Amino acid sequence: MLTVRAMTEADVAAVSAIRVTGWKAAYAGIVPQSHLDGMTIEADTWQRRQHFKRSKERTTNLVAAGTLGRVVGWACFGPFRGTGTGATTGELYALYVQPSLIGSGIGRTLLEAVHAHAVTHSFDLVLLWVLNENTTARRFYERAGYVADGAVQADDYDGVSVSAVRYQRSL
Repeated sequence: MLTVRAMTEADVAAVSAIRVTGWKAAYAGIVPQSHLDGMTIEADTWQRRQHFKRSKERTTNLVAAGTLGRVVGWACFGPFRGTGTGATTGELYALYVQPSLIGSGIGRTLLEAVHAHAVTHSFDLVLLWVLNENTTARRFYERAGYVADGAVQADDYDGVSVSAVRYQRSL
């Protein structure tokens, strides 16, 4: 049985483990291996704990918990961080599922919970960024009704520029 609930500080280490293993699985061959090799669960836990404490008022963190309450997925969203949109635009900052469980419906369940929470926060549009070469994630979001809106950006990972495309979905 899967439940989605608000993340607590006690969930931070589990979320970091999912995030780091998720990066290493999803971005191999997309992001330089040196960057992925430099990621550690311990460092991410410290960083995530600081972020969690600072952003409680403006960011919503949800976790999917499976058998015995074990955290198997995480989603984070809040107001859109860019410019040119109104106050009713939200952004999905992150959505990760334990890599061994991808395809089991956890991501879809988390995304549906994000949409429900976004509506309660008066968002009528949700934006998100996906690495251009992450075709698995792009297909996932497209099946959930998201469409690429033409915006692109690039981030630097160990001196390598990696492009991302923006998707949007009306709620």
